[in-house]
Amino acid sequence: MPFLFENKPALVAYVTCGDPDLATTREIVLAAIEAGAGIIELGVPFSDPLADGPVIQRASERALKHGTSLEQVLKLAAEIREHSQSVGLIVFSYLNPILQMGMQKFCKVARHAGLDGVLITDLPVEESAEYLRAARKSDLVTVFLAAPTSTDERLKQIAAVSTGFVYAVSRTGVTGARQQMPEDASGLVERLRRFTKLPVAVGFGISTPEQFASVGKFADAAVVGSAIVQTIERNPGREPAAVAEFVRQLLALSR
Repeated sequence: MPFLFENKPALVAYVTCGDPDLATTREIVLAAIEAGAGIIELGVPFSDPLADGPVIQRASERALKHGTSLEQVLKLAAEIREHSQSVGLIVFSYLNPILQMGMQKFCKVARHAGLDGVLITDLPVEESAEYLRAARKSDLVTVFLAAPTSTDERLKQIAAVSTGFVYAVSRTGVTGARQQMPEDASGLVERLRRFTKLPVAVGFGISTPEQFASVGKFADAAVVGSAIVQTIERNPGREPAAVAEFVRQLLALSR
């Protein structure tokens, strides 16, 4: 199992690769790992990021201006893996860039780069057969999104094909920091527990140490994305230090 959830909640930290540039992304990720992040989600910038709020959309635009590609993200993953053997590494992508590379080739290269798993944000479980075959062949963990609106039947399907952990979306809509955690997040985790023994990570909207600690009361991990990307945006020239500081603050209440 590539993911360690001994400290609950574990921190799953998302970054948009190439924002502000790939060299800085590498330093940001290494700083986040050093500060205590247990899993890193390497976001592949995409021109039409439907599931993402304005913060990650802006980061994608900046990264694409430099021509950041899926190939470069996979190369970056290999560099991060050289520095850290124990961190969980996930590539977080929309389906289109992966199809352009070719599903089989992508999975092979991802595994070779030292990635543990893949989350394809706009690939519904019903259409995932080819991806599941390719990922299993390359020994990659497959992570799917479960939403509060998912029926029990759909949660069962998601649980059946998920490996590593299940990503519970805390609310409907796009990514982005929120003042309060939605109440249906714990209900969704409870429902998922009926169908899987895998760890459950909760994401979308977690941005404060208090929210992070509260997720730890009912889930195994919390995913923080927009708040990290916003920290990067607001601290030009000192991004790695600012992210490390933010990660330490997030973890402070629950360690």
